[in-house]
Amino acid sequence: MRITAILFILCLSFSAQAHAEEEKPISYAGSSSCRECHEKFYTLWSTSMHGLAMQPYTPEFAKAQLTPQQKDVVIGKFKYRADINEGVVTETGPKEKKKYRIEHVLGGKNVCYFLTPFKKGRLQTLPVAYDVNKKEWFDTAASGMRHFPGGERGQTVSWKESSYTFNTACYSCHVSQLSTNYNPKTDTYHTTWTEPGINCETCHGPSGEHNKIAKATPKGQPLPELRLIRTKTMSKEQRNDLCSSCHAKGSPLTIEYKPEERFFDHFNLVTLEDPDYYPDGRDLGENYTLTSWRMSPCVKSGKLDCIHCHTSSGRYRFKKEKFNDACMPCHADKVSNPAEHTHHPAESEAGKCISCHMPMTSFARMNRSDHSMLPPTPAATIAYKSPNACNICHKDKDAEWADKYVREWRKRDYQAPVLKRASLVDAARKRDWAKLPEMLAYVQSKDRDEVFSTSLIRLMAVSTDERLTSVLLIAVKDPSPLVRAAAVEAISLRPSRESVQALLDATGDDYRLVRTRAAAGLAGFPMDRLTGEMKTRVEKANKEYLAFIMARPDQWASHYNMGNYQLSRGEFKEAISSYQAALKLEPQAVMAMVNSSIAYAQMGENDKAEKSLQEALKTAPDSAAANFNMGLVKAENNEPNEAEKYLKKAMKADPQMAQAAYNLCVITSKDRINEAVNWCRKAAELRPQEPRYAFTLAFYLDQKGDRDEAVRTLKKIIEKYPGYKDAEMLLKEISKKEAKP
Repeated sequence: MRITAILFILCLSFSAQAHAEEEKPISYAGSSSCRECHEKFYTLWSTSMHGLAMQPYTPEFAKAQLTPQQKDVVIGKFKYRADINEGVVTETGPKEKKKYRIEHVLGGKNVCYFLTPFKKGRLQTLPVAYDVNKKEWFDTAASGMRHFPGGERGQTVSWKESSYTFNTACYSCHVSQLSTNYNPKTDTYHTTWTEPGINCETCHGPSGEHNKIAKATPKGQPLPELRLIRTKTMSKEQRNDLCSSCHAKGSPLTIEYKPEERFFDHFNLVTLEDPDYYPDGRDLGENYTLTSWRMSPCVKSGKLDCIHCHTSSGRYRFKKEKFNDACMPCHADKVSNPAEHTHHPAESEAGKCISCHMPMTSFARMNRSDHSMLPPTPAATIAYKSPNACNICHKDKDAEWADKYVREWRKRDYQAPVLKRASLVDAARKRDWAKLPEMLAYVQSKDRDEVFSTSLIRLMAVSTDERLTSVLLIAVKDPSPLVRAAAVEAISLRPSRESVQALLDATGDDYRLVRTRAAAGLAGFPMDRLTGEMKTRVEKANKEYLAFIMARPDQWASHYNMGNYQLSRGEFKEAISSYQAALKLEPQAVMAMVNSSIAYAQMGENDKAEKSLQEALKTAPDSAAANFNMGLVKAENNEPNEAEKYLKKAMKADPQMAQAAYNLCVITSKDRINEAVNWCRKAAELRPQEPRYAFTLAFYLDQKGDRDEAVRTLKKIIEKYPGYKDAEMLLKEISKKEAKP
């Protein structure tokens, strides 16, 4: 049974800029200290969305920015209403009323969210939020409901759960120099920050020493030392990484990111394996820019960075009359004659480059621009219901109408590559491996896109096709650390001499992301086999991996992943303790229950294993993993009928679970040989690289009397796996039977 790792993805306002738990050095002086010399920049910053990313709730703010709530927001049996004068949200339930004080305001560009103090030091996002554009109040959690293309809906999360806890989910991308100060023993926060909003020192580093030097230097004289980071002297990649530390959807590898450091030394990045993206890469849920940004041809050229278009306070640089100059100098021909390029009047909204290349969509009432900068692809709308710029403006028309025009206007079929790679992601999500050869070819192609390659590798990891292994062994050397990390993680699921060597080599990778993925894959590797430099390197990568696992001890997934690490190393008691810590933080964590049962079973404590699985099935009756493991426990307890029932439920939940099919073959062989053969055949087809499944199929084919197929199956095994003794012996036995008169 594969142990599933979970990389916790921070939601709401993803705070990729991880917190520093150690005490802040005195050298942080605060933004007000910059004002004396940099009044203009201070004024621009203090009124920007960066400066106001979080602010105290005051009567003055309420009067200037909010309108009274006219109707209750109803959530289940409770009603909620904000009183902006009193500064509270009132909860009216079946039995009582309760008031929650509004202490802080998050955001403000499109939506204002409000925080209230909760027990154990938590700051909780209140259930009502304010739509700045529509000037209306709405249900915070319901606005985050995903409406997937097939019509299915996601599930809302209660506003009182950890997903809406500021300390857990929103942290330092709304305040500066934050320390979470979480105590796992008491499950308590003592969170502090130097100032609300994203301050000057977030991007420029601590200014205390700089201020001392500036005050000691005579007016008009250059500073002998700057002692401050200038974004203008950074490389384009450094500037992009700095912005990405907040504007990304991913998971932190460390507890602190500093300006000028590399993104993939501190974060992993979510790609299109996540259903919050359409298969063509357009945004469905909230994705925080970086993933689509890395798909942009302009970014790939190396000529573009964030501050080309935006100021450091987040404003758009170019004034109305020169709006399109952001695309200069690379696209001077199109900027000078937009009507010819766009087929729309130059002075119209469609005459702006961003209208077609960075169309705006909304999620949870927050507007966001598509930073892939790719042209409209209405053909993808037809195929996958993803948004396209044409129909965002022309709402009275359909995608077929838009597709007709873009094909008339552009001789080159620029939509074809988008549709091609989207079809591969769509098939991989559905585990439709008929297109596997095309997926493998795409990952190896010279013009492959980094994000799509990573997505496909992550999605293909569950495939049992042997052809994937050779491609992964090449991909672990890809120029992109994101692709390399995905390949390393995928190849760790396919144990072989070559894959272990690839993992060992990857522990010396230049990027921490790749090294931690390699260390995860080597968790159960016997260290006593290593010596010298290789041992030192693996031990270092292992320390980095452990630091990553516990970078956020207030997240249940941290303890879950630690449990998986311990389980892989045979540390069963420690693993159970970690899983229990995960369940304390998230009682619905089904895989923590399932993996606890595996640890108990390894210790010979089947009663506890069964109890853990019963809890898992109570929480998620259709869990393939829980049903499969319960089937194994029942078989171990000599309850074949019960084992068969659970294994069949596992197959129903995951029709590609070869292990379940194999165990059903063994159980049904006692009295239903035909059914056993069918289950064995299914297992062998699902996992062709597992000779044991094919051998078992041959064994029961012989038992059934179908010796011809049994012989053919055994010969294929021997041809593919020379020296497979069991197959050779069975083939000899069948030959002897046939030789008898």
